[in-house]
Amino acid sequence: MSNIKVSYLGNAPLEEQAVEYVERKGKGHPDTLIDGIVERASVELSKAYLEKTEQILHHNVDKGLIVGGESTATFGSGKITRPIEVIVAGRATKSLGNIAIPVDEIAMQAAKDYLRENTRFLGIESEVKFATRIQKGSADLNGVFKRAAGAPLANDTSFGIGFAPFTETEKLAIETERYLNSMAYKKSMPMVGEDVKVMSIREENSITLTIAIAFVAKFVKSMDDYVSYKERIMEDVLKLSKKYTKRNVSVAINNGDSHSDNDVYLTKSGLSCEAGDDGSVGRGNRVNGIITPFRPMTLEAAWGKNPINHVGKIYSVVSNEIASEVVMQYPEVKECTVYMVSQIGRPISDPKHVNLELVLEDRKRFGAVMGKAHGIAEEMLGNLPNFARELIEGKHVVLA
Repeated sequence: MSNIKVSYLGNAPLEEQAVEYVERKGKGHPDTLIDGIVERASVELSKAYLEKTEQILHHNVDKGLIVGGESTATFGSGKITRPIEVIVAGRATKSLGNIAIPVDEIAMQAAKDYLRENTRFLGIESEVKFATRIQKGSADLNGVFKRAAGAPLANDTSFGIGFAPFTETEKLAIETERYLNSMAYKKSMPMVGEDVKVMSIREENSITLTIAIAFVAKFVKSMDDYVSYKERIMEDVLKLSKKYTKRNVSVAINNGDSHSDNDVYLTKSGLSCEAGDDGSVGRGNRVNGIITPFRPMTLEAAWGKNPINHVGKIYSVVSNEIASEVVMQYPEVKECTVYMVSQIGRPISDPKHVNLELVLEDRKRFGAVMGKAHGIAEEMLGNLPNFARELIEGKHVVLA
């Protein structure tokens, strides 16, 4: 495929550079929650379309918002005084011939199910209001959706970017949040809310983790408890960090607290959105689960977009998969970054351009690896017509 270019990049891999920042918004962060909600809505709509019409119909429910509520919390108790609002918006096909698809009901149920599965102390029926603003799709995009004879036709001109492997700093940000939000950790430390955010800063061989944790008030009876729990979590994270790096690691938790003023991060539900923090689709982690200003990134919001021909979703996922496959098969590639750009109306399996940038320990190996990396990209692009079904079956990760 002539529109695939493989380039040698002479830079040192990020792991060997002097400075690195990595952010991870946890599963209870409002941006992550709304990403998950609209993605669940897309998956459930796709399943309903298949069941009722034997095809996935056009939809993009990729505009969503969590409007924060109001709450009070003190040591030992908390209360949500104004409900959180969840709004799912976008475009979707609501009928095909005489077959009606209850789009709004499916999206609303998906939102409720997602929140139930990813929060512990939120009253879904009493503390959250749900609304949908899903309209009929535009005629031109519906036309592109229907015209594909073979591979689906791209419904947008946009790009996706992926890279591999993760650096130690990136792994540490991801695994710290996953650890604090794991079922095992919640069992031993139930006061740790789902809204966890990790900012990882590396300077040379020193890494600082600044972690925000929404504590669940009913498990924290006093300031002494709060301070003790923070110290325990800090020790646990430092212990965890040794699995992922030999660099010096320091940890700060809820750095904005003022213990002397009793001004600490307590919540009723373990979520910041109970008291004014809002969430918007695309404002959080990229599809690989992190925000990486020292890496190439796209601002494309993958969540809620249809899996048939929306390249903003498909290329964001597949670019990461191509990069991972290249470094897995060829360890001499120290770093691989994949750029993919579409052209509206062009088959998704035939992007307008693809660029793979390789960082190798030995430049002399580039000639041997270049063609192999090209082959991996070409093979994975050829499989894109199967992407939608594979995504619904859980074979692709959109929310890492």
